[in-house]
Formats: sequence, structure tokens, C-alpha cells
Amino acid sequence: MGLKDKLKDKTIQANLVADCAKLMDEQVAAKGGISGMALKAAYSVVKGIEPSYIPKAIQRLLPDALAALEPMWDEGMQSGDPAAYLTQNRSRTADTLLSITDVKIENSKNGAVRASYNQFRKSVKNDVEEAVPGLAKILRTHIQV
Repeated sequence: MGLKDKLKDKTIQANLVADCAKLMDEQVAAKGGISGMALKAAYSVVKGIEPSYIPKAIQRLLPDALAALEPMWDEGMQSGDPAAYLTQNRSRTADTLLSITDVKIENSKNGAVRASYNQFRKSVKNDVEEAVPGLAKILRTHIQV
């Protein structure tokens, strides 16, 4: 059974979504400086308009993200600890996760969304890399090894 297949269990899916949303909240809250202030403001606006936007977005992306991570998870299973493997290979893990949003944005008909995403894409990778250990821990907790 693959990572994506675990989402068939609605309890696992709900817990993954909730914990990933919490991780995003924590990652945004930890940002400092002027760019951190801008990110926090934008994040607050999104959450203020639609409080469930972030969890819904995670729920939509999760099947594709888990399918994309599956080969790395399997490699990690061979080494004995797939969560640690994702963390040790955080740059590759981040690239794998961002490939999902890259495709979604590329296929977007909204030119403003594409332009904004492309402007911030390089800096976002560092943010995703910083979140990989937290994501790996979430997967370890909810996806029984």
C-alpha cells in the first residue's frame, strides 16, 4: 500500500491535513524581517477571508504530494527510516513537493497567479526545505511505517 493509498482512511487524511496546516502556521509565524512581515500579513488576509482555505488547499494537494514522495519514501524504507531519509534529503524533498505546485501553476489560466508564483519560486524552496523535518515527523506519526 502506497502513501497516497493511506488517504483512503478519512481519519488519517483529516489528521494529516490538520497537522500540515498547523506546520504551515508555525512556519509562517517563525518568519522574521520585512519579508516575514509581508508573508504574515498575506497569510492573515487569506485566513481572514476564508479560514478553511489553507486546510482545503492542503487536502487538494496531498494526494499528488504523497504520490510524488512515494519513491523517496520507498528509498527511505530500504534504509530503515523513511522520515529521516526525507529530512536528510530535504533539498530533493522540497523540489519534489514544489514540482506539484509548479505543474498546477503552469496549467493555471490566471496570469497574475503564475507571475506572482514565478517571482517567489526560488525563495520558497528554502521555506519548504525548512519545513521538511516537520513534514517528515507528521508522516512518521500518521503513516504507519
